[in-house]
Amino acid sequence: MGLVTPTEPVPLAELGQVHFAGIGGAGMSGIARIMLARGVTVSGSDSAASATLTELAKLGATVYTGHAVGQLGAADTLVFSTAIRQDNPELVEARRRGTRILHRAAALASLMEGRRVIAVSGTHGKTSTTSMIATILIETGADPAYAIGGVLAATGTGAADGTGPDFVAEADESDGSFLMYAPDVAVITNVEADHLDNYGTEEAYRASFDAFVGKIKPGGVLVTSLGEPGTDRLAARAAARGLRVVRYGESPEADYHVTGLRPHGMETAFTIGRREAPSGIDLRLFVPGRHNALNAAAAVAAAVELGIPPEKAADALARYRGAARRLEPKGEAGGVRVLDSYAHHPTEVATDLRAAREIAGPGRVIAVFQPHLYSRTRIFAAEFGAALRLADLVVVLDVYAAREDPEPGVTGQLVADAVPGRPAPVRYVPVFGDVPKTVAALAEPGDLVLTMGAGDVTTIGPLLLDELAVAAASGAAESGPTASGPTGTGPGPAPAARRP
Repeated sequence: MGLVTPTEPVPLAELGQVHFAGIGGAGMSGIARIMLARGVTVSGSDSAASATLTELAKLGATVYTGHAVGQLGAADTLVFSTAIRQDNPELVEARRRGTRILHRAAALASLMEGRRVIAVSGTHGKTSTTSMIATILIETGADPAYAIGGVLAATGTGAADGTGPDFVAEADESDGSFLMYAPDVAVITNVEADHLDNYGTEEAYRASFDAFVGKIKPGGVLVTSLGEPGTDRLAARAAARGLRVVRYGESPEADYHVTGLRPHGMETAFTIGRREAPSGIDLRLFVPGRHNALNAAAAVAAAVELGIPPEKAADALARYRGAARRLEPKGEAGGVRVLDSYAHHPTEVATDLRAAREIAGPGRVIAVFQPHLYSRTRIFAAEFGAALRLADLVVVLDVYAAREDPEPGVTGQLVADAVPGRPAPVRYVPVFGDVPKTVAALAEPGDLVLTMGAGDVTTIGPLLLDELAVAAASGAAESGPTASGPTGTGPGPAPAARRP
């Protein structure tokens, strides 16, 4: 759909009856949930039935499976997202009628009016950092409204209204729609080339973050990382304009710096030091990875700007239990653990595989990666290949198209071919239904399987666990007194040697 033109927020009271085209999406369903909590009449449609639609119906929304002209009903406002195609019948009908049409971000901006806004953006880490800030505010009794692009494990939802003064929101930069927000506190985790299908050039993408910083309200603050080229340049320009900037990172020059990182399985212990304090704050986080320690430092910095003592913020984070699809444990069967990740950018893939290596210990890491979007696959195929080399074994699926039409010659094979050291440790499996059996045949007790991607690869985990359980039961039966000998490991090359 391309970049979204910012608009001024429409007061919530003027929206009337609201219909969502694509109400089942993570962002759209969250906005609908908050509108329902505020007494707005809500309807919406999505391409397929889901638990999200069922839940929204229980909250009072009228929901439909599939898109049709008649479902627009008597709506005064139609809300759409970038994922909705221009020929969607409800969108076409709204244009014909002259119905007010709002992008998802504009609808969210309407909900923010009258609240102190904390908006979290960046190429990576938005969902986790937003989730951590929301957790701090919830655990310290601030009762915030929040809208996250994922499900907060502690609450079981990605959005909720609150009675407190704060609204915490994940600010999606992918289509430029984050420029519809005017935050009091803006957090930018990092800036690295992405979404070039919309922006065209890396320069245009980076410029959008400068524009986002320009939307910070007078007297507001920018919280951003120290030591990354993209955010260092952004912070320097913001400071030159007179904006207050708070930095976090691993350097002692940061206002909030992470030291003494001690990973242990699915947990991470570390200390957050502060430049103005003689001693640091020890923190034990129940999610893995160096990147989450840095996200926590950003969340503590933002919380302090909101008036929460740093010690209380750190204590609240000890009760953070992660967000869905962010190295989310899916289960264990046959001695094989399965985790799921939303990673769909080369940097995210590499970051999560490093964390998976720490979790796996002496076991192997098997990466199951589904490329997302034909354009991103074409642009970053080599970088994806390099990142996936951090795994011991790699299974690459075909491209998840999302909103795009196929491109000739662009398939998951591009990524598989780009992994150094192929072909032995790399398998391209274009048929989605073949993936669980393929991975189950490769996995051994002690291995960790990480499914990655922004598409339906998330459904592989439960299917894989079923396959592993069946294989384990079969192996146990055949190893009994009547067994005639060992069974094979399935088609294809033998698994790569276990790391020493």
